[in-house]
Amino acid sequence: MRESDDLWDKDEKEKSAQDPAVEKSRDPVGAETVPQLINAETKPEPVKLEELDGLRGQVDLLAKTLEKMRLADYIAYLNRPGRLIWFNFLIGLARGLGTALGAGILAGIAYMILKNIVLLNLPVIGEYISELSKYIELP
Repeated sequence: MRESDDLWDKDEKEKSAQDPAVEKSRDPVGAETVPQLINAETKPEPVKLEELDGLRGQVDLLAKTLEKMRLADYIAYLNRPGRLIWFNFLIGLARGLGTALGAGILAGIAYMILKNIVLLNLPVIGEYISELSKYIELP
C-alpha cells in the first residue's frame, strides 16, 4: 500500500467519525434491514401444478420448434468446414452466373427498345440512339 492510500483512508475514517451521514451513505441498505432481507429471500413460494403444466407445454413447444428448424443438422453442417467452403463456392458461382446472365438480358432488352425508338424517328433522341447503335454493331 502506498503512503497516499494510507492518508486517504485516514481522512475517510476521520470524516465518518465526525459525520454519521457519511457512514450511512456507505451502507445503502442499512445494517438493521439485512436480516429481514435474508429471511424474506430464503422462503421460496410453493409451485402450483398448473404452472408446471404450462411450463411443460412451453418446453414441448420449444423442442418441436427446434426440430422444425433442424438446428442439429445446421450445427453438424457448420462443424464440417470443407463442405461449408465447397457449398459457399458453388453459391458464389451461381450468383456470378446469374448476375452476368441477368445483366446481359436486361442490356439486350434495353437495346431492342432503343432500336425501336430510332425507328420512330424522334427528333432529338433518335440521332443519339442511332449513333449509339452504330457503336454497338461494330465488329
